[in-house]
Amino acid sequence: MSQKPNILFLQVDQLAAAYLRTYGNAICKADNIEALAAGGVVFERAYCNFPLCAPSRFSMATGQLCSATGTYDNAAEMPATIPTYAHYLRTVGYQTALSGKMHFIGPDQFHGFEKRLTADIYPADYAWVPNWGREDNPDVNDPRTLLTSGVCERNVQIDYDEEVTFKAVQHLYDIARSNDERPFFLQVSYTHPHEPFLCRKEFWDYYEGVDIPLPRVPRLGETEADPHSLRLMRDFGILDYDFDEAEIRRAIRAYYGSISYVDQLIGRVLATLRATGLDKNTAVVFTSDHGEMLGERGMWFKKSFYEPSSRIPLVINAPWIGPSRVDELVSLVDLLPTFMGLATGGGWDGAIEELEGIDLTTLLATQMPPPRTVYCEYLAEAITAPIFMIRRGEYKFISSSTDPVLLFDVEADPDERDNLALLPQYASLVAEFETEVRAKWNEAELTERILLSQRRRRLIRQAMQNGQPTRWNHDEAPGEQVRWYRSGGYNEWALSLLSAEEGAKGPPPPVRHR
Repeated sequence: MSQKPNILFLQVDQLAAAYLRTYGNAICKADNIEALAAGGVVFERAYCNFPLCAPSRFSMATGQLCSATGTYDNAAEMPATIPTYAHYLRTVGYQTALSGKMHFIGPDQFHGFEKRLTADIYPADYAWVPNWGREDNPDVNDPRTLLTSGVCERNVQIDYDEEVTFKAVQHLYDIARSNDERPFFLQVSYTHPHEPFLCRKEFWDYYEGVDIPLPRVPRLGETEADPHSLRLMRDFGILDYDFDEAEIRRAIRAYYGSISYVDQLIGRVLATLRATGLDKNTAVVFTSDHGEMLGERGMWFKKSFYEPSSRIPLVINAPWIGPSRVDELVSLVDLLPTFMGLATGGGWDGAIEELEGIDLTTLLATQMPPPRTVYCEYLAEAITAPIFMIRRGEYKFISSSTDPVLLFDVEADPDERDNLALLPQYASLVAEFETEVRAKWNEAELTERILLSQRRRRLIRQAMQNGQPTRWNHDEAPGEQVRWYRSGGYNEWALSLLSAEEGAKGPPPPVRHR
């Protein structure tokens, strides 16, 4: 190309690949996303490297695993000394802007972005630090998220994503009439379809009369589910609550409605790209930070390595790249080198340190790429030791020093029902994977670093509550009230809504388990 392309990075929150038509779902309506996929490169087997919001974004932004950068959970500060794709892109002449969620923690709320068009939506302090082995605070998720699912005319998450879209659209118009000749990198990052499972009636009605299927894998009992799944369900407050079919279908329908809603917002951004003529030299990349269990195995939300939680959509659409489908394993740590490959025309070798990922555009020109391995980890709450995942070929291997190992043939057993690690004929393969885990991660050393980090951040959090509180918010004056930040209970904030039928109302009361 004669000039560097623009890059528009569209990111949603908590969207599993399996719920899009391009990945085989026959129900969910997301025409703009599907059009991007139909005209672009669809990566069939893409994974997040950490199935939790902030760490997933940190691994994505730095091209490294969170165990290497010290970003262990949703209250971990990404060091300002680690370059992100925004830094790298600026070194080759890009203007960089972020509209929406990135979940940066700490004083640096930019991490290479030249402009932040909106505030973030989550607390920037250490409010959500885990406390392994002594977690006496309930998780941000609880059964009310499902029991109040359905129609919602307006809530703070809808308010937020409307502002994200407005600011992104305005920014594109500003670029189109600007004298700044630099190519742009614009990240537009939404909070939908992240729970609570609420959507406007317009999108709820998309699924009127549609037979919403129940989860493929029914709720597993305590003797069937693995220990980590049981801990998560206990942490979410749903282990002892048996949701009925109507409650499950209502939540799934609202989740689909939320996907359709965020798809419409994406459509506005893409329409502006076309209206300004910027689309002719713009690569559009679409993905999610992680998936959503959506009732499979009786589980909801994320923090699990099962496919609905960890497998994500990933699409690259550019006028100079023909449509195709890539079956090779990829993950979010590949995005930094991929953005740089798009920016430099391929063959980028400017990383100042070894990165975990590769430039995915190199896979498009290779008939038989070498087999790849995806490494994932979970280091946050509801555990007492790290959990690691290796995905290679048809296999997924999950290992922890406190839990039995899991081995699935994901191709033959997509619902991950049969743990092959229990079969003697797979003993040598399990041993090989275990050796690889030990070579990749020093669990004892990592555990000590995590525990020290938790202790440090809890002390700092406690100290900052005394006297005049210090905030690390983006672009707000001290003491200013900011509606987006979740400083109290998650559901008390997220479930404050305006119902089309009932008018304004507050959050529902705590649920009593059956």
